[in-house]
Amino acid sequence: MPIDIRSDTVTKPSPAMRRAIAEAEVGDDVLDGDPTTRKLEEKVAALLGKERALFFPSGTMANQCAILTHCERGTEVYADFGSHVNDWELAGAAALAGAQVRTVHGEGPMMDAQALERCFRPPLSGSPRASLVCLENTHNGAGGLVTPLAGIKAMHDVARNHDCAVHLDGARLWNASAATGTPLRDFAQYADTVMVSFSKGLGAPIGAALVGTAEAMERANEHRKRLGGVMRQSGIASAGALYGLEHNLDRLEEDHEKATNFAMIVDRAIAASVVPPDSNIVMIDLTPGLSAHDVVRRVAEHGVKVGVWTPTRVRAVMHLNVSPAEVEKAAEAVLTGLDEAWKALGDTSEWPAIPRR
Repeated sequence: MPIDIRSDTVTKPSPAMRRAIAEAEVGDDVLDGDPTTRKLEEKVAALLGKERALFFPSGTMANQCAILTHCERGTEVYADFGSHVNDWELAGAAALAGAQVRTVHGEGPMMDAQALERCFRPPLSGSPRASLVCLENTHNGAGGLVTPLAGIKAMHDVARNHDCAVHLDGARLWNASAATGTPLRDFAQYADTVMVSFSKGLGAPIGAALVGTAEAMERANEHRKRLGGVMRQSGIASAGALYGLEHNLDRLEEDHEKATNFAMIVDRAIAASVVPPDSNIVMIDLTPGLSAHDVVRRVAEHGVKVGVWTPTRVRAVMHLNVSPAEVEKAAEAVLTGLDEAWKALGDTSEWPAIPRR
């Protein structure tokens, strides 16, 4: 079997998680409520310090329901230019909520308070009104980088100064907490709504949650139902999420260590530079002339699956189904693939060296 580190979503439920799913107590979540889903929602709400949580099939649906909850049609959502909300949700804010995404470009790899402040439009008659700021922590597109609590608070304060609500896409907020030691509720206090995902570092096969005030969740639940996200015996799905939350949350630092070790090995490559990881994601930037698709193909020939992020960037993500020994093996395979791609260029003496970080 190949070593698959394309994402932390490729994990398979453990035998114990499968048993929890098979034995889950269930009920009709539309009519009377599902007891397993209720237990999960209560646990997540308590962890994040919010009044109520809602279970969703996916993080994308939860993000979009948050946007629908906060935004009027014809208003603007401010989000990092490389955010999941902007890049990976099929223009959902525009298609579903009638809201326009205004992208923010920071001086560094992701949005910060100064960049957000600069991006706000002056109050002119022809300009759309800002209604929501979307944050993301950890930041997937930036390589799993963590915005520390002070940075989250600073962007929250900018949003409030412009009368905007704040939504935090915390698909990997578990990892941000593990990397910094900051409690989840401390991050969550600076957002009106927060989305967390169970199908990434926690190893569940499906599911996300949206948390906020009881009033906000009542509105979000209307949108969830309209989009088909209210499920009947949802405990079959939420049981896996609950198991992951109870058994896999405390082990996330192991994935971060794997990412650091993987990055140290791959960074020996002549033809690439590795973005030092904050959490479990490793981004590999290729030297000019190399193709991410070609590198990924070559690495696959050595029994390792990594992902194309951009034409010149390859992504690898550590997770609970890959052992430290497999991580080292995968890193060596990536080195080999990079070396093969480099040699295939022919005379490389004229190529500029890629900047080292």
